[in-house]
Amino acid sequence: MVIPFLHASPPPVNPVAALLRLLEEEGERVVRLWSKRIRAETYELDVSGRTLRAPLRRLIDELVRLLRDRGSEALTLWPEVVRSHGASRYNQRFEAEDLAREFKSLEEVLLYVYARRNEVLEPEVATFIVELVGEAHASAQASFARVLRTEEVRFREAAVMESVLHHVEVGILLAEADGTVSFATPPVSRLIGVPVRAMVGARSQSSLSAVLSQVNARHPGGEPFKVTDMPFMRALKERGPVRGVLVVVERPGSGEATLELSATPVWEEEGELAGVIQTFTDRTETANKTKALVSAHGELKRLQGRLLQRTRTQALGQLASGAAHALNNFLNVLRLRITLLRREFRPEHLDALDKTVGQVGELVARLQEFNVQRTEEQLADVQVDVTVREALELARAELEQREHPVTVEPHLGNPGAVRADAGFFRELVVNLLLAERERLGDSGGRVLLETRAEVDGWVTLRVEDSGTPYEAEEMSRMFDPLNRDAGAPQLSLLLAVARDQVQRWGGELTLENMPGGQGTAFVVRLPLARSTEEAVEAAARTSATSTAGPRRFQQTRRVLVVDDDPDNARMMAEVLSEEGYDVKVAHSGEAALKLWEERRYDAALLDAVMPDLSGWEVARELRKRSPTALLAMVTGMDVRGQNRASLAMVDAVFRKPIDVGALDDFLSQAESPSASGGGGAGSAGAAAPPSTPT
Repeated sequence: MVIPFLHASPPPVNPVAALLRLLEEEGERVVRLWSKRIRAETYELDVSGRTLRAPLRRLIDELVRLLRDRGSEALTLWPEVVRSHGASRYNQRFEAEDLAREFKSLEEVLLYVYARRNEVLEPEVATFIVELVGEAHASAQASFARVLRTEEVRFREAAVMESVLHHVEVGILLAEADGTVSFATPPVSRLIGVPVRAMVGARSQSSLSAVLSQVNARHPGGEPFKVTDMPFMRALKERGPVRGVLVVVERPGSGEATLELSATPVWEEEGELAGVIQTFTDRTETANKTKALVSAHGELKRLQGRLLQRTRTQALGQLASGAAHALNNFLNVLRLRITLLRREFRPEHLDALDKTVGQVGELVARLQEFNVQRTEEQLADVQVDVTVREALELARAELEQREHPVTVEPHLGNPGAVRADAGFFRELVVNLLLAERERLGDSGGRVLLETRAEVDGWVTLRVEDSGTPYEAEEMSRMFDPLNRDAGAPQLSLLLAVARDQVQRWGGELTLENMPGGQGTAFVVRLPLARSTEEAVEAAARTSATSTAGPRRFQQTRRVLVVDDDPDNARMMAEVLSEEGYDVKVAHSGEAALKLWEERRYDAALLDAVMPDLSGWEVARELRKRSPTALLAMVTGMDVRGQNRASLAMVDAVFRKPIDVGALDDFLSQAESPSASGGGGAGSAGAAAPPSTPT
């Protein structure tokens, strides 16, 4: 390269200003040419072009800033900036000669670009460039040498550490950033069952795979343990720690062992990944204890099932005793009627006999239905009062046979029908009555059996007694199937099964103390079932009398996500926020209602099953407060068993895993044509049934 120098006596040039103008206008070109020259002279280095160029651009940008702000002081300040560059190049496997070539290339590029741009290179500018690059090179070389000396010290420290690690029971393995296993302590050999030399130096998948095959490595579930499952491989890929990976190995001569593997990345000061430390810990004893606990838990579940069967058998025995008493009464009536017939034939005697025989048949049929072992429910619209009367007849003899009987006062309010299994519902009422008899004991007492329809479209069944109220702690354990209090196991298991049954019907079963400390009550709440004709008539009446008009969809922007699972709620909120929605999260039904009071939302996405309030209960409350809001149920359960009243409260049901596209389409629904006076299907006034996107 021939660079022309001026031989005349031109006006003096400010080298700082000249170099600043060059880098401001040609900085990107300088970086590109500098990078190309380094690549040509250090071709044997395995460094990507981006990794090579990024620090060069930072150095040039910092030089421009110093020339602009500090002028000639940049000659001493920029080398200090460059100092850390030497350490970073060491981490990229540069040699000292490679670093020297790098700064020599910068000097040549600056001189070349300046001369081509200005068609002349002033001596003052050339001298300034040579001095500046020389100082920077010296600073980077000093940093490079210091790191090199530090590595030598590290090597000696590692030797000392290795001697210590020989006596530690935790095995330690070191892997380089490229995946090469560079070091392993002797405990690794003892724990995994292969010599250390079989792993150290292993880099390829095949060599590590051979080691794992030799010890028949597998996951606790039995699946083969692959090289990609090794925590250090995952940590290198994910650039983060990997904890608690279990592997089962067969060690020659010592049998099967369970090891826990963990890996932690090691970072350089500059933020570069230096490698990974992986530990091996023997968890064989813990694994054996866990297997024993799992076996014990399985046995406990089997005993629980037997206890449930025993509880059902006990209830059947009590019913059989009461039924025998009732049958004896019926037989006595039959005998007396037959005696009267023998004396005198009268038609009313035959009618009475026929009625008594019918009553006996009904009693036997109910007992047979109660005793049938159902494998699945048969949902239907069940008349509440009819079923309660049948259950009361079944249980009455058992309730009244003691010296001090239990008196049942029915207050039936004809609430209508609920969507349930008739046999299970009858069995539920019988069991609650028998539970009250056991609670009141030999002293007997009064039980109030009440049914009523609520204004919110629900039916309430209350079984109240006059006994001593429960303590708060005792009440909290009443639905625990593993409650071991005296006399509690059968009752608690019975109540746990009953509550699960009611919840499957979309309702709830609770226990509460009466106000004033006088008695307790079992409370069953179920949604009212309405036939299709009744629903249409009700919708028509609502449309005819309502002044607010049909519910209209609106552009949805403010969304409330209600889910008791923090991860589900957070991920849903993040996805919707990315789509442009203003999202708030509530982790319980009560929290959701509180947030709704503080600020109205355009839509709510509700989890169906939550510990305090179910999603259906929250939807009912939100529908009262905001009739036009969009409400959707998001659940992993099958909702086909839900009654129509519950489904009518929401605009859509989304099954997990959720289709984000379908959810976005639902939330961004525009106002219906009827809102702007248009006709069409949307103007009928009745809300459309919930959709179930898949």
